[in-house]
Amino acid sequence: MSDTLLFAMEATLNGLTAGVMYALVALGFVLIFKASGIFNFAQGVMALFAALTLVGFQSGQIPFSHLINAMFGTRLHHFGWNMPTLLAIPATVLVMILLAVLVERFILKHLVNQEPIILFMATIGLAYFLEGVGDIMWGAEVKALDVGLPKGMSGAVDDATFAWFGYGFYIDRLEIWAAGIAALLVAALTVFSQYTKQGRALRAVADDHQAALSVGISLRFIWVLTWSIAGIVALVAGIMWGSKSGVQFSLSLIALKALPVLILGGFTSIPGAIVGGLIIGVGEKLFDFFMSPIIGGATENWFAYMLALVFLLFRPQGLFGERIIERV
Repeated sequence: MSDTLLFAMEATLNGLTAGVMYALVALGFVLIFKASGIFNFAQGVMALFAALTLVGFQSGQIPFSHLINAMFGTRLHHFGWNMPTLLAIPATVLVMILLAVLVERFILKHLVNQEPIILFMATIGLAYFLEGVGDIMWGAEVKALDVGLPKGMSGAVDDATFAWFGYGFYIDRLEIWAAGIAALLVAALTVFSQYTKQGRALRAVADDHQAALSVGISLRFIWVLTWSIAGIVALVAGIMWGSKSGVQFSLSLIALKALPVLILGGFTSIPGAIVGGLIIGVGEKLFDFFMSPIIGGATENWFAYMLALVFLLFRPQGLFGERIIERV
């Protein structure tokens, strides 16, 4: 087997696993868009906030300690104990559910029947608000996140970081874990939406808000449920990306990489988010492998957006999205 083919196979496998990381972020966008028609610009910041909260719980850091110290001249930082990961993750899930309740109570409740652009602008405001709260609550320094998963590419390159796949090439083991967790997450979401009362109610609201209300489904409950699930998905994405590159405020920018994934897969399709992520991941790696020697490096920074632009021109609803026809 030629070296070029081997390297192309390695790029493809790395692209598949990287695509799963993108899809984890895109899933949160899809869930909220399906249930409420809102493009949640804050999804990336939710992943950052969840990861910051998890690290804060693990380290026993006192929330808002920086603010308290500045106001009262104290030197409070930690409680003096560390919370085990198996307790810190459920505690963070509860925080994300509380966040969903607060978002519905103070934002969504007051924006019912508003234009989509108004709701979108509200999520932009929410994104900056959460980023500021995360900074005040947990501090702005880069934090290491360790939940027992292998370290990412920024860690030491050793046998604990990579998995051997034969033929002399390596795959990042963290991204293999991410692929497995994403598969379990999608399976759980599918079972939930198909076989539970709440899941069927969520699908009914996604199909027709007014019809769902007419049969007694609480729109406010569905919004809280949807944002709670999106918060849990954001936590999973935050754990994966935080384990890979550390928990830092640039983590919120992963939302920008989810945009091409959504355009390719469709804004209303959970399978589309996965397929779109895989296409973007593989496309980036293969395009960089074959074209970088010709046009230079850094093609991964713009390839996804170029591909998304092509889809917008020829199939704007995405591979799995629904074609919307408006009669006037």
